[in-house]
Amino acid sequence: MTTAGRLGATLRRLGSLVSGRRPARGSAAAPAPRPAGPTTGPRVEYAPRADGEPDPGEVVWAWVPYEDDASRGKDRPVLVVGRDGRTLLALPMTSKDHDRDAADEARWGRVWMDVGTGAWDPRRRPSEVRLDRVLRLERSAVRREGAAVDRALFASVTAAMADVAAGRRPRQR
Repeated sequence: MTTAGRLGATLRRLGSLVSGRRPARGSAAAPAPRPAGPTTGPRVEYAPRADGEPDPGEVVWAWVPYEDDASRGKDRPVLVVGRDGRTLLALPMTSKDHDRDAADEARWGRVWMDVGTGAWDPRRRPSEVRLDRVLRLERSAVRREGAAVDRALFASVTAAMADVAAGRRPRQR
């Protein structure tokens, strides 16, 4: 199975847990039948298009709520890694260097990966992507597009994200 396939399976499991679609263990209730195929559940894909719409493989800017207070947040770049129906799946990004506070970040369960520089930051500062927090964004939450990342970087990020979701130490590029 490919990395994208493993990550898609992991996201589907997470999605069913979050949405409550999965019956309790030992429950006699069977889940409602759902059509099989690539349109069912969360999926990771690389599909950037220069069309003004947010697509997987692109860095876009969106309002991201703070973890400790969802009523507050800030506009920040996110890397769109996939879709769940019309909902975008994205990872938050930052220009803050978390290598300096890696032990503290790990203590709180936060995992960051260096992704380098790109056109999403007009000042071309080195960026990091957070691998352990998948955001679910409506298209309307996206304020603007930044830039597409190249396929190799996208593959590295999604492979590391799959590692984190599976409880493994992430591969670094």
